[in-house]
Amino acid sequence: MANSKPRILKLKIQLYCGDEIAMGPGKADLLDAIADTGSISAAARRLGMSYRRAWLLVDAMNRCFTDRLVETRPGGGRKAGASLTPAGQDMLAAYRALAAQADECSRGDAFASLEAALREAPLPSAD
Repeated sequence: MANSKPRILKLKIQLYCGDEIAMGPGKADLLDAIADTGSISAAARRLGMSYRRAWLLVDAMNRCFTDRLVETRPGGGRKAGASLTPAGQDMLAAYRALAAQADECSRGDAFASLEAALREAPLPSAD
């Protein structure tokens, strides 16, 4: 079947704080971008999202963890911007380590069995 898509099983690690996603792949990417750029707005641009969306994600992370993950410095001069706190650096590293462990698990026999049992596409709905 030339047009068939490969069956892929993918683990997505999400940490919840109540009903809120405290950390997931997108938030981890945002933390990386903030660390690289020193700015929430520059990180948002890099990831193709609005500043407001990035700010809301940062706010959610800061509210969900016992210590703030991102420190902001308002203003407009050279001291303005954002950076990861030591807790933010630690949580990002721990999340990336957990995601790497999950990726290792995805190469095991159980995953291979699940992947082999998947159809290439769902059957039409019974409606």
